[in-house]
Amino acid sequence: MEWTNGTVVREFVFLGFSALTGLQQLLFVVFLLLYLFTLGTNAIIISTIVLDRALHTPMYFFLSVLSCSETCYTFVIVPKMLVDLLAEKKTISFLGCAIQMFTFLFLGCSHSFLLAAMGYDRYVAICNPLRYTVLMGHGVCVGLVAAACACGFTVAQIITSLVFHLPFHSSNQLHHFFCDISPVLKLASYHTYFSQIIIFMLCALVLVVPLLMILVSYIRIISAIVQFPSTLGRYKAFSTCASHLIIVIVHYGCASFIYLRPKSNYSSSQDALISVSYTILTPLFNPMIYSLRNKEFKSALRRVVGRTISLP
Repeated sequence: MEWTNGTVVREFVFLGFSALTGLQQLLFVVFLLLYLFTLGTNAIIISTIVLDRALHTPMYFFLSVLSCSETCYTFVIVPKMLVDLLAEKKTISFLGCAIQMFTFLFLGCSHSFLLAAMGYDRYVAICNPLRYTVLMGHGVCVGLVAAACACGFTVAQIITSLVFHLPFHSSNQLHHFFCDISPVLKLASYHTYFSQIIIFMLCALVLVVPLLMILVSYIRIISAIVQFPSTLGRYKAFSTCASHLIIVIVHYGCASFIYLRPKSNYSSSQDALISVSYTILTPLFNPMIYSLRNKEFKSALRRVVGRTISLP
């Protein structure tokens, strides 16, 4: 981890918004408002699920974990990005970059496996409704979340360790606004085959495996729904899956564009733009998609607000 002249790489410089110097204060205000709104929305969702017993079901348990995960996910990246938008020198230490990448990967990978667990929950609810409470008991739900976190931790630890054991001799200027895999690998002196192996591991373990599990779940779900005798029953079944499907499409669409496209199509500006969407916009929209489309959640929110107002 040394330069060719013998000096040690101590920090990286972020250049993600260097082309938008005149707009950085405006971007700071916009991103800050979006970030605060994201924190507030997730806090409301988590509080409502915790306080209303009607929402103490596996689906809402996973939704509360999803909201917690995305709150932590944004906290890893957005506050540092906001500070850098106002700072003249946008730097991060070598160790800080490694910690940021590990935490980002841990939460992102866990998110992928959590979506697979949520797909399994929908499969059990639709295909085995009479055994739903048995198959999706509290211990099972906690175990699925723990397994998702364990997979995310393992993948993040391996990839971060491999990336930051590479030699960095050329430059310390990251054309991004946080320590993502591709921008950091571009600074490594020897990474041609190694980087391809790392990205393949990430895609295989974090994208392909959970996505295949989700596809299998929905193949079984669709085959069960088409056999429902009533149109209303089919509509309700599809409605309970729509929110999850939207989140899956957004999550895997962004991740696939970043990590599965050919190396020849790499563009730091495109990566930065897509990264803004999945670090700021996606954590904002995901819980809202679940809550705003869900009459049960909105009813529970009204009950919680009514009880809170009547307490004094």
